[in-house]
Amino acid sequence: MLFLYNLGINIYHFLIIIYHYFNPKAQLWLEGRKNLFEKISKEVDPNSPSIWFHFASLGEFEQGRPVLEQIKDSYPTHKLIVTFFSPSGYELRKNYKKADHIFYLPLDTRKNAKRFLKLINPSLIIFTKYEFWYHFFNESHQRSIPLIVISAIFRKSQPFFKWHGTLNRKILTFVNHFFVQDENSKKLLAGINLANVTVSGDTRFDRVAENAESPKAFEEVKTFCGGSKVFLAGSTWPADEKLITNLFDAYPEWKFIIAPHEIKEENIYNLVKTNARCVRFSALNSNPILSETQVLIIDNIGMLSSLYQYADVAYIGGGFGVGIHNTLEAAAFGIPVIFGPNYQNFREARALIEKGAGISIKNAPELQAIMQNFQNEPVREQAGMAAKRYVEQEKGATDKIMSYIKSLI
Repeated sequence: MLFLYNLGINIYHFLIIIYHYFNPKAQLWLEGRKNLFEKISKEVDPNSPSIWFHFASLGEFEQGRPVLEQIKDSYPTHKLIVTFFSPSGYELRKNYKKADHIFYLPLDTRKNAKRFLKLINPSLIIFTKYEFWYHFFNESHQRSIPLIVISAIFRKSQPFFKWHGTLNRKILTFVNHFFVQDENSKKLLAGINLANVTVSGDTRFDRVAENAESPKAFEEVKTFCGGSKVFLAGSTWPADEKLITNLFDAYPEWKFIIAPHEIKEENIYNLVKTNARCVRFSALNSNPILSETQVLIIDNIGMLSSLYQYADVAYIGGGFGVGIHNTLEAAAFGIPVIFGPNYQNFREARALIEKGAGISIKNAPELQAIMQNFQNEPVREQAGMAAKRYVEQEKGATDKIMSYIKSLI
């Protein structure tokens, strides 16, 4: 099985090399790992106490951020080393001030794992949610470096719990402690004889609640919204945008903000063309906001988590594709959340629906019906209060994790 794993890693690397000629993300993935060990060797002092955080991408970074920042405050003498697997995480957070060093994660080979851990020599390793790399986990185990996984969530369909998942289960045995989001994850791990598990909840609740308390202000957006009710669509894909654009003429008294998941110029241009009263965010400084301007297209990255402060209703994209994006960022601001049909793998989306704070739609008529229902302010406010209450009730995972970390450091 290890032979097949290593073969898969090498095939993945080969495909990245091929794709980087056509795919900008693959090019960043490859370029970011050039001369990586030389860079680490120059920047990191292996004799200085350090803690290694790894995040798959941006979403996992935001999820683990409350723990990272509490460690930074509690243990200022420890250097924080952050790695990302994906360019979408690294490129956006490579200048994050609370980390001492930020790198791409080297490819998971035995040689790379040995060299990387020798160079950084961490006293603790923390992975967030997922990514279970055999050689990095095995090497940390061989070196007796405590490794914990936080905000993890497991499903029965994963290979850890299948007859063919022998190697996957072995990887889990290298973990010192799991902090999982729910009881079902704990039961699944117990079923493969892993008892080093704490149900802590999800650190994302701590992060989104903190963000909602002190969001970044955008005066241009505030001016655009004026005194109108605002429908904000975040992390949208074309299938989502096709539904949302049908609302513009039906609700002329509402303002609409769309923050697409991909901000390619072609996509932004097509969105702006959908309505004569559209304006893109980057043009606000040169074009004064007119009273008849109805639609604002966000054409940059990094604003969305704070934009929900201006919204009365949120729509989260991705539900007509592989799965919805982050619903909690909106829920934390106390607004109802709408999303497409592919949400079943997201515990928080199911919970929002159960509490009357989230609504799943399958087509344009259903979205129209929900929007019509939300013209009733008490109905809208009741759903929003349920969303905020859910976030508040689920906070506290960071404190549970920190109690354990304090016993290690």
